[in-house]
Amino acid sequence: MTHTPELHGVWAARVITLFPELFPGILGGSLTGKALKDGLWQLDTVDLRRFGEGKHRNVDDTPAGGGAGMVLRPDVMGAAIEHAQSKTRGNVPLIYLSPRGRRFDQGMARALSQTDGVTLICGRFEGLDQRVIDHYGITEVSLGDFVMTGGEIAAQALIDATVRLIPRVLGNQASTEEESFSDGLLEHPQYTRPAVWNGREIPEVLLSGHHAKITDWRRDMAERLTKERRPDLWRAWCAAHNRDPEEDQEL
Repeated sequence: MTHTPELHGVWAARVITLFPELFPGILGGSLTGKALKDGLWQLDTVDLRRFGEGKHRNVDDTPAGGGAGMVLRPDVMGAAIEHAQSKTRGNVPLIYLSPRGRRFDQGMARALSQTDGVTLICGRFEGLDQRVIDHYGITEVSLGDFVMTGGEIAAQALIDATVRLIPRVLGNQASTEEESFSDGLLEHPQYTRPAVWNGREIPEVLLSGHHAKITDWRRDMAERLTKERRPDLWRAWCAAHNRDPEEDQEL
């Protein structure tokens, strides 16, 4: 990616990676890409290889104690982090994309969107020397219970989920208040024209024009879907709303 001049007062993502050419990637398209061009947020990459050791700019070494694979060196990563932090101002969390981290969710995206930005470390190989994580108090974050070849895809997913919550990025902020996870529930089903497709009709209540009934239907469907598909979310939502997750009431 080409580096842009430093913008003041906008949310900024800095990504430490061995593959800066992978950015902006998907972030350069659609609404996030438009918002990036319009200066509503900023993206900068830090090439980890620049800080490598020796003729070949080595960034990794064998695991202490033996074992397969390689580990990112603390001196190399430390230098990259210092470089990235020298350009940050305000509240900018330092996050390492790691399968053993806290699972990323909508609440975390919302919290990050209210900071001044984020610095992301894209892992590779067997991971990052623990001393770096401890020294800088780095927060480890995971997309889920699976392993990828590196953190670049995870970084783009985290940035996308966060940037879309920044005011003016989507254009219609109300849409972020009604979507899945915004209230701890999955989103209700959506429909649009034609009214009948392949013999399937839009639910009659959505065509009634009765806004109170439509609101009730959408909430009922959100509860039903969450209970059926994500029991973990359903239990958490019930606990927050003094509801019995095992209740037999018809949704």
